[in-house]
Amino acid sequence: MVSNFRQSEILEFARKEGKVTVDGLAEHYNVTVQTIRRDLSVLAESGRLERVHGGAVVPSGVVNIIYEERRRTNEAGKKAIAVKCAQVIPDGASVFMNIGTSTEAVALELLDHENLLVVTNNLNIAYILSANKTCEIILAGGILRRTDGGIVGGLTVEMVKQFKFDHSVLGCSAIDVDGDLLDFDGQEVMVSRTAIQQSRNVMVVADHIKFKRKAPLTICALGDVDILFTDRALSDELAANCEGFKTLVVTT
Repeated sequence: MVSNFRQSEILEFARKEGKVTVDGLAEHYNVTVQTIRRDLSVLAESGRLERVHGGAVVPSGVVNIIYEERRRTNEAGKKAIAVKCAQVIPDGASVFMNIGTSTEAVALELLDHENLLVVTNNLNIAYILSANKTCEIILAGGILRRTDGGIVGGLTVEMVKQFKFDHSVLGCSAIDVDGDLLDFDGQEVMVSRTAIQQSRNVMVVADHIKFKRKAPLTICALGDVDILFTDRALSDELAANCEGFKTLVVTT
């Protein structure tokens, strides 16, 4: 029972911080490093964590995290990012919002905005914003991805092409040190690229965990992004790249 409870807590720590260390957990729980290594091995075998040197991280690589796991990961950080992003969007704006738990957090912060026009390929965002009676919501057509409520495909792309947005609010699966935004689904990537082309102001919402993950497909470079909202300071290399790109970085 104690082991199961500890493993549950370790998983929550990893979700909040993106990584846990063997030494840090051993000190926190006042147990041996061998005990913590066994806990991490159990969590890794079940696919909930990925072992790395000295500890473990939330899963990365070419397999995406289960959507409910992603929704609970770093909720406080995502909310702080969403508050800052929503402050940039004025009443009466036209906005595109793509698939992701970070963009859903922004939708929650837009509930008090007035007279927005929101186009989205995210069923969850449409549902969230339905509580805002002055918000006009246009749900892009296409193929429903049941795992996360996303809508993708050629029909989605063609519909997004019909608009010129004041702002787009985009999430992604990962950002590498070169400043490339990455994702897992080629159809989703095409929708995001189209939104970038059709937007006057491109905003990306990405918490610090996205900078520790990997994904195989490129959406765009941060040079194509006007504002990056995140919850921790960037690495020196990436910060220098953003300065070169003339991408504004807002850290909560």
